[in-house]
Amino acid sequence: MPAPECLICSMEESDPAARVFLDELWAAEVAPGYEVPGWFFLRARRHAEKLTGLDAAETATFGRRAHDLVSAVEQVTGAPAVYLLSFGENYLHFHALVAARGERVPPEVRGWGLLQLLAEGRDGPAAHALAGDVRRAYEGIVRGREHVGVG
Repeated sequence: MPAPECLICSMEESDPAARVFLDELWAAEVAPGYEVPGWFFLRARRHAEKLTGLDAAETATFGRRAHDLVSAVEQVTGAPAVYLLSFGENYLHFHALVAARGERVPPEVRGWGLLQLLAEGRDGPAAHALAGDVRRAYEGIVRGREHVGVG
């Protein structure tokens, strides 16, 4: 059940063009206020607070969803690093930021410092356009795994 005033819950109503995937338990999309090309929120669809609030099914499927999303972002962007970050403080609803780190990002803002690039990196149209490419790559990864019969 969505929680009132929860940014992550409100993403259930996000623009389909911003979405990489949506399944019964998980969704990934460009997040409002975080429209940096190559940055996506991977979020539990149910309002689960923090990693420890996930139920058994969410816990069992998180790794596969994270792996496939990071793989798709890596494939599309060619980024030398794709980060998976989860803090759980500003928004308690469990989510992780998947963020491509470009080749030109200076060493002093790599790692956690990448978040400093949020303000200057915002580009809604480019982020949404890239979401479509990542969606297609994600779907290809999932189809390929299903084709060979791997969960």
